[in-house]
Amino acid sequence: MSKERKVKKPIYKRWWFIALAVIVVIGVIGNLGGTEEVADDATETAATEEATASETEAEATEDTTEEAVEDEPAEEEAVEDDVPAEFKSALTKAQMYSDTMYFSKEGLYGQLTAEYGEQFPEDAAQYAMENVEADWNENALKKADSYANDMYMSKAGVYDQLTSDAGEKFLPEEAQYAIDNVEADWNENALQKAKSYQTDMAMSVEAIREQLTSEYGEKFTAEEAEYAVSNLE
Repeated sequence: MSKERKVKKPIYKRWWFIALAVIVVIGVIGNLGGTEEVADDATETAATEEATASETEAEATEDTTEEAVEDEPAEEEAVEDDVPAEFKSALTKAQMYSDTMYFSKEGLYGQLTAEYGEQFPEDAAQYAMENVEADWNENALKKADSYANDMYMSKAGVYDQLTSDAGEKFLPEEAQYAIDNVEADWNENALQKAKSYQTDMAMSVEAIREQLTSEYGEKFTAEEAEYAVSNLE
């Protein structure tokens, strides 16, 4: 009887081959996990670097802007230093006249250059006119208020005084702004003028009426003059 031949197991069924395969698989999985972590770390690092670069750029822009702002006063100061003292004095005078005496633009220039005024040279006066801070409409209104409520002038009389070459020399539109906005009682102004003529000059009622309405006198309207003479004592 022949001896039975022993059958060998295939290599892939042997225990040592299976163990080796398991170790290899575990190693591959471990390497894959490490790769993902490296990729995540790289992405995070790139994002951080980009944010840092943006912050640095923003800070640089802010610093440049601040430097530009800080440089502006120095430049302005340098420009002011180049202005002659005579010019600065003319501007100071112009501002004072405008703020306290409410000159018109033309009247102010004339005051600065006049022989019996400030006697500034024309170029200094021109510099002052170009740099003075003034609202000519408001100056005209302040003058109108003074003429109407301190001197009891008529509406037409105030307008003429504001625009006259021998008066304030405001532009027609500036004078009209003043007339449109001044607060005055023209009837009461006519009465005050009438009382002055009666008391100081002993004029008759008819003479007072004529003086109040005359183009060469007070230029009140006929109605205002009638109110005035009707209320004299």
